[in-house]
Amino acid sequence: MGYSSVFDMSRKLIPEIDLLLKKRFRILQTIHMASPVGRRTLADLLNMTEREVRNETALLHDQQLIKISQKGMICTELGYEVIEQLKHLYHEMSGLAKKEQQIATAYGIERVMIVPGSFQDEASRVLLGKEGSQLLANLVQANSKIAITGGSSVAALAPYLQPENHLKSAQFIAARGGIGEEMSQQANVLAAQFAKACHATYKTLFLPEFLSEQAYVAMKAEPSVQEIIRLYEQVNVVIHGIGTAQEMAEKRGSSEEETALLREKGAVAEAFGYYFNEEGEIVHQLHTICIQPEHVKNSDHVIAIAGGAHKAKAIKAYLKCAAKQTILIIDEEAAKAMLL
Repeated sequence: MGYSSVFDMSRKLIPEIDLLLKKRFRILQTIHMASPVGRRTLADLLNMTEREVRNETALLHDQQLIKISQKGMICTELGYEVIEQLKHLYHEMSGLAKKEQQIATAYGIERVMIVPGSFQDEASRVLLGKEGSQLLANLVQANSKIAITGGSSVAALAPYLQPENHLKSAQFIAARGGIGEEMSQQANVLAAQFAKACHATYKTLFLPEFLSEQAYVAMKAEPSVQEIIRLYEQVNVVIHGIGTAQEMAEKRGSSEEETALLREKGAVAEAFGYYFNEEGEIVHQLHTICIQPEHVKNSDHVIAIAGGAHKAKAIKAYLKCAAKQTILIIDEEAAKAMLL
């Protein structure tokens, strides 16, 4: 009898085995990525009670999957092996693998990766960042040029990047100018952070994203701007977020007239300074110097990252016109909302 058959028989004897396995896997996985972590923090990360966490971590400790000290809990080598061995099983049991295939097939993109939980929870944001950083490390070739946009989803990768594989020879390029007042999530700042973490180089674009038509024409002729446009044409990997039309208009400080125009045109999503309606059609474009859709579609790999159920409509709209080589990384909450 094969492994899957034995597991199916075990379910007959222990109906709660799925629930227990999923819960304990998530606890062990979270300890691994947040270590050293205390029980209270772990309970907050997983939206569980401290009592529940205490009982479950005592069991994991007895099985030598974690160590407990005054500094907090850490995952043992055996615990990490269990995580790696059960990762695919967890994905299957929780239905994530099926959802990934459904979304990838529906929009004709290369792949979908779904992390458990909600982007509103720190544990899922950490997983989103770790999955994205590891995917990037696996995709890049020597001397790759990597364009990155700003935003909280893309910023989630920064703490987990390492100078591994070909990342040390990469050049990170800001894919757009500045948006709003949140400096920590600007493309320029993230390009520098990513490069520092990977011991790589970077190129920034110190321009406001929104320009008048006259300023746009003038700035586009500048030698420094021409240089970065040439770099966009050579990009190998693009990492970008997907925003809702409303939140991006607010970040840009758009006027009431501009916001009303976006509503009138049915804009629901934004990427690279372009607004899209529910059919994935471009309905509005800013006068901005940034990476263009044709540059994205000509790149070798595209990593799109987004989180939260509130972005489901925007993600669906953008995917209707996304590059076929896109790999989408989202949280479970967003995936569920997309499939409703």
